[in-house]
Amino acid sequence: MYVCKVTKEHYMAQATISARIDSKDKESFDKFCSNVGLSTSAAIYMFVKNVINERRLPFEVREPAARYNASDIEALKKGIEQLNAGKGIVKTMEELEAMENG
Repeated sequence: MYVCKVTKEHYMAQATISARIDSKDKESFDKFCSNVGLSTSAAIYMFVKNVINERRLPFEVREPAARYNASDIEALKKGIEQLNAGKGIVKTMEELEAMENG
């Protein structure tokens, strides 16, 4: 027989993490966790421990690709300046489509 004396030092201080997520995402996550035999809390605990132990996120995080390159941004700025100076031409969508289709 083994006897293990548990002292106050063996208990971890508990803390709560709170995060706001879309309710449908929470429902999907809860369902996934249940399907694999985990509580939502246990899955989040596993995530936190994995990040701490690996010292990285368990997936790649990167900056989204830029929508516009430098020349696009310059052209947009020039167009805005022209509009602000009253030099813009206003066309309806139908007029633009007619111009495109010749």
